Amino acid sequence: RTGWQRLGNLAGPDRALCEFAEALTTSPAGMRESHIQALRAEGFDDVAAHDAIQVIAYFNYINRVADAVDVELEPEYPPHPREQAR
Repeated sequence: RTGWQRLGNLAGPDRALCEFAEALTTSPAGMRESHIQALRAEGFDDVAAHDAIQVIAYFNYINRVADAVDVELEPEYPPHPREQAR
């Protein structure tokens, strides 16, 4: 188990949102209407889905910028995989 899956048995809207975020993060070109439909099935309207996309995309952007300029992680976070490879 990795990422959000370590949280345990998420169900309903929480699980749908985490699955959506994972898909958008790991395979943005693979996003389809079915991903939005999964959110709608859990009660998300189009505004909520749009808000989720904006937040997920922003965090992905900021993480990529931080990786590109080699921002040091806070001490309480585990080492970056790049550090483990050195």
